Amino acid sequence: EALWLVRDGIATTQDIDQIITHGFGLRWAQMGLFETYRMAGGDAGMSHFLAQFGPALAWPWTKLMDVPDLDDALIDKIVSQSDEQSGHLSIQQLEQIRDRNLVGFLQVLKYHHWAAGQALKDWDDQRPYKAGNFAAQAPFCQHTARVLPSWIDYNGHMTEFRYLQVMSEASDILLATVGLDEAYVETGHSVYTVETHIRHLAEATLGEQIIISTQIISADEKRVHLWHACVTDKGKEVATGEQMWLHVDMKAGCTTPFKPPLKENIAALAVAHAHLPLPVGAGRSIGGR
Repeated sequence: EALWLVRDGIATTQDIDQIITHGFGLRWAQMGLFETYRMAGGDAGMSHFLAQFGPALAWPWTKLMDVPDLDDALIDKIVSQSDEQSGHLSIQQLEQIRDRNLVGFLQVLKYHHWAAGQALKDWDDQRPYKAGNFAAQAPFCQHTARVLPSWIDYNGHMTEFRYLQVMSEASDILLATVGLDEAYVETGHSVYTVETHIRHLAEATLGEQIIISTQIISADEKRVHLWHACVTDKGKEVATGEQMWLHVDMKAGCTTPFKPPLKENIAALAVAHAHLPLPVGAGRSIGGR
């Protein structure tokens, strides 16, 4: 059908792609073909839909059900329109956009326990949260990020809020590893960031990979004082972030001691990091250099 629409000048490749991405593609990604049909049947269900749809199968089909000749003219037309649509982006950039959107979409589906997100949630739920699995990491290093085109500002380098983003992502990974999962939050407890101090030490540029390592400077029954270091794959430290976390009772609106398994796992991580030297710049306030 798409080939006919392009061949006859009814729609461009971009028109067709947007019909899918802005329309039924959004629904199919979470419900598929038959569940979409089931909803079309309303409260009467799938049988009602099929009773309406069935007679249409006996109708005469249009030429759209046939295949047009994929001749040189049609190929050139498709290639030209495709180049106009997304030729300004490299394949690597398109892959990065695709993957970033897929991750975001999967996270939403995971939150709602739906479709492919359910599989992701099941996998996360099966991961063991035991201190011995990560306490040997000093510092903790489980997150990397590549500088994307959308992260570049008018100065030609990674814009400032993206540094907080990658550090926050590293924090989320650490918290998930020590046991802060959905079930823990459902008990009414969580971890809040109450203070952050970021230092911008060098420029991160398009395509560079950033490795974020995290050190627990200190921890007690309610608080964690930690340090993020952002280093490129070439060994250049581009930023650091110092944070204070508080464990809170979200219903009461006040701090409260960590509960298992966070209590044991954060303590184990703090012990594992105790021998590390205090990072240069820790505890520093804003000032001139």
